Amino acid sequence: MSARKLLLEGLSDAVGFVGGAVAGYWIGQLLGWNIFSAGYNNASIGAILLVGLGGGGGLHLARFWRAKQQQNNDKA
Repeated sequence: MSARKLLLEGLSDAVGFVGGAVAGYWIGQLLGWNIFSAGYNNASIGAILLVGLGGGGGLHLARFWRAKQQQNNDKA
């Protein structure tokens, strides 16, 4: 694999994961769930879950985007 392709893979994974995690954080904030509250109540556990799911979903979307880009490059 070329260095450029590896860099694109790493950067897109990072952007997807962080973007998804931030989106999960803000969804939790809109629901009134504080990930940083003292102790582990149901709201903070739900917020942690949203951040984790958002990060995983963003990573999945980044990989899906890369696969689509590869298909388009193969067709051309």
